[in-house]
Amino acid sequence: MPSNDVRILLQAAVPTAAVGAIAAVVSGVVAGGKGAVGALVATLVVILFMGVGLYVLQRTAKLLPHLFQAMGLMLYTAQILLLFIFVAAFKNTTLFNPKAFAISIVATTLAWIGAQARAQMKAKILYVEPESSKGDRPEKTGHSS
Repeated sequence: MPSNDVRILLQAAVPTAAVGAIAAVVSGVVAGGKGAVGALVATLVVILFMGVGLYVLQRTAKLLPHLFQAMGLMLYTAQILLLFIFVAAFKNTTLFNPKAFAISIVATTLAWIGAQARAQMKAKILYVEPESSKGDRPEKTGHSS
């Protein structure tokens, strides 16, 4: 991954993990150990889904730039639907507290989206990559200006 992509991934994943840790503590206090486990599982699911999505989106931008916007919209829609499916699938689980899981998924997803948007706005990414070839340089005319 290029350095910009890694930087954006870290700038989105770290705040998401922090929000997940806070959610785990709050869930642990409110719902006990199963609440903390639910919040931690939710945080891991969000970081995994969103991280893979960011990777796929960056690869699409490089390989098929004309599909970037459509792919981004489709990818975010698919991610949100998959997160809803996860919440529905674990609605009646006894492994962890489902309410803590669901609330933590929402909180960490919002944290990821906000952090990623901030990272993208702060990144100095060129929209058009300049080419450096010999034909780009102006020829010397012998006159000094």
